[in-house]
Amino acid sequence: MPLHLYNTLTRRKEVFVPTTPGHVGIYVCGPTVYAEPHLGHARGPIVYDVLRRWLRRLGYKVRFVSNITDVGHLTDDADQGEDKIARRARLERLEPMEIAEKYMWSYFDEMQALNVLRPDIAPRASGHIPEQIELTLALLERGHAYVANGSVYFRVRSWPSFGKLSNRDIEEQEAGARVEVREEKEDPRDFALWKRAEPGHIMRWNSPWGMGFPGWHIECSAMSLKYLGDGFDIHAGGVDLQFPHHEAEIAQAEAAGHAFARYWLHHYHVLLNGQKMAKSTGHFVTLAELRARYEPMYIRLYLLSSHYRSVLDFTDAGLEAAKNGYLRLLNAYREVRRQLPSAPPGRHEGLEEALDNLEREFTQALNDDLNTPQALAAFFNFVTQLNKALLERPGRESLQRAEQAFAELGEGVLGLFPSRVLEARLEGALLQGLVELLLEVREEARKNRNFALADRIRARLGELGVVVEDTREGPKWRVEPPPAPTA
Repeated sequence: MPLHLYNTLTRRKEVFVPTTPGHVGIYVCGPTVYAEPHLGHARGPIVYDVLRRWLRRLGYKVRFVSNITDVGHLTDDADQGEDKIARRARLERLEPMEIAEKYMWSYFDEMQALNVLRPDIAPRASGHIPEQIELTLALLERGHAYVANGSVYFRVRSWPSFGKLSNRDIEEQEAGARVEVREEKEDPRDFALWKRAEPGHIMRWNSPWGMGFPGWHIECSAMSLKYLGDGFDIHAGGVDLQFPHHEAEIAQAEAAGHAFARYWLHHYHVLLNGQKMAKSTGHFVTLAELRARYEPMYIRLYLLSSHYRSVLDFTDAGLEAAKNGYLRLLNAYREVRRQLPSAPPGRHEGLEEALDNLEREFTQALNDDLNTPQALAAFFNFVTQLNKALLERPGRESLQRAEQAFAELGEGVLGLFPSRVLEARLEGALLQGLVELLLEVREEARKNRNFALADRIRARLGELGVVVEDTREGPKWRVEPPPAPTA
């Protein structure tokens, strides 16, 4: 089955066919950088990171663009209120661009801890003012915008298809339903392309209409077209951006004469106690707080364990389950690597069959609109069969293929096994020898009924991250992942 993606624009799953064969352009709406990122901010980047990795696995060359909003996003998400970054700057008594720098790098640090690949291009809105002015001028020339009191507004009534992404009839959109009606607008549904800056407004640029700053929506239209061109392949973002932000992006670009994105992907919210996480209400848990308690790969697996088009209600129990599941995968991967150097030549029939099933089921899952829960289920089913095979010391060729599956699918596509986790404190020859020597001493102590010494060895190993389990076949041990580096 070829790759199918659910296209919000057509409201159905479609076979993905890029504009240019072999090349894919993706634009993802990035963060407005005015506060520490929370768990809700991680879902989209992780989902679209898997999309990017999977497209590369399928043989495409991908250009991945995700912006940074550092100006123009007002506190009511439309045309009223104060710029979110300027407001935060006043509270922290810093320059607005100090706020943008501070929280932009905080965001990138958290994404790195979650093993999210950096965008190929991460354009900042403040660095693309000329492009936004140029697009606004094109809309004025075509009669789709007008100047009022030093601001420029998009004339929604001039573009009858406005609402096609969110399936809203332009005539049914209630005046002032989302924003307070401004007297200077011709129609309350119109939205700002350029805002006049009040005296003393720090974030301001010169324009044909006087000093001001761009509207939030025009930024993404200008930057996506600049780096991906007309009719680019995929535009993605949170479902809350579907209206009015993405709707406005389409209208601005198309009304200015540009073909815009062909596939639209939207991920759903992460809830906390049944309510959407939001910085505006203070109802959220930051990624830094979670990283202080959990290995970031537990968080990544947790967010991939539900489909991106379903709401995920965050619970500590769910994250604990993700931890246990992750350790099961990781320990199987490590055991494969441990056995591989000394494995005899040959193949293991049961393991070969399990690998065939994994590759088939994994591919089917991700080609079905990035069904990461099903892809993970395929991996867990594989690990069950793998663990049985490992007891029989399978041949080198099968173990090499198993290692390749973990590396190419588990890390290369799902991004679950970065070298930081896999290599750090991994059971190399020295570590393995020392641990097994200590376990021999511990077993001798137990035989001599010196349980205090045996418990002390086990406890000390546990403090160092080596978990010892006593089984009928003797003691088994594994290494817990090290903590993620602190940003």
